[in-house]
Amino acid sequence: MAIVFKGASAIVTGGASGIGQSIARALAARGARVLIADIDTAGAEAEAAALRAKGCEAVAETVDVADAGAVEQLVAGVARRWGRIDFLFNNAGIIYVGELLDMDEAAWQRCVDINLWGVINGVRAAYPRMVRQRSGCIVNTASIAGLGPSPGFTIYAAAKHAVVGLSRSLRGEARKYGVQLNVLCPGFVDTPMVRNATFANLDGAAAATNLRRRGGFAEPDKVAADLMQGIERDTPVIVTPATARLAMAILRYAPFTGELFAGKFMEAIRGFRIRK
Repeated sequence: MAIVFKGASAIVTGGASGIGQSIARALAARGARVLIADIDTAGAEAEAAALRAKGCEAVAETVDVADAGAVEQLVAGVARRWGRIDFLFNNAGIIYVGELLDMDEAAWQRCVDINLWGVINGVRAAYPRMVRQRSGCIVNTASIAGLGPSPGFTIYAAAKHAVVGLSRSLRGEARKYGVQLNVLCPGFVDTPMVRNATFANLDGAAAATNLRRRGGFAEPDKVAADLMQGIERDTPVIVTPATARLAMAILRYAPFTGELFAGKFMEAIRGFRIRK
């Protein structure tokens, strides 16, 4: 399908901050009408107001993406407001860090509810409408944790692997109906989601500082710019930044080396484990 941003209607979940905020700004700069959806009501409204101040058409809605009914209402509302739904960015997410041994049922439930079911709910609401239109684009935010081993992020990685599988499989079905599917797989990005990660039985402040010292954190605007280019090129899996692409190349062509790095990363995380 030919990608046209100008005049298109777009929903960005998790759009009040981080990657979602940068996606919303990139879309607005290209002339799209943007609905910023987030559980953070004040943040979403502030971002929408900032875009309107620049002459862009933007609105905000409060939504918990784990609530299927709320997501359905969100998508239906955009279809009524703008007559169609052209883009859906299933971007909302959360992170849990630590050993699987230290993860309780609540961690499993919330991480999977947001990172996987949030995407499923968005797809189920928007995809049938796009099929009827015979056009549209769905972009699901996964992670490089959805492409390779990610010890220390196991629940998160499980959900993101599922998002990659969903996206790549549905892509093959959707092409017939003129609907485009892409999946975004960023590496570490300097966002509130990463800074506010939930650490299970870890000294979270020290672990977060250590992660940042390791470097390789991308800026959200760079991720959004790479994403826009990937959508225009219809790249199935959009991996960004360059350090993430290098990590994936190492894992592909030297898998044992990739697993060695992953193991060392896990040992670093274990260094911050709180002894019981």
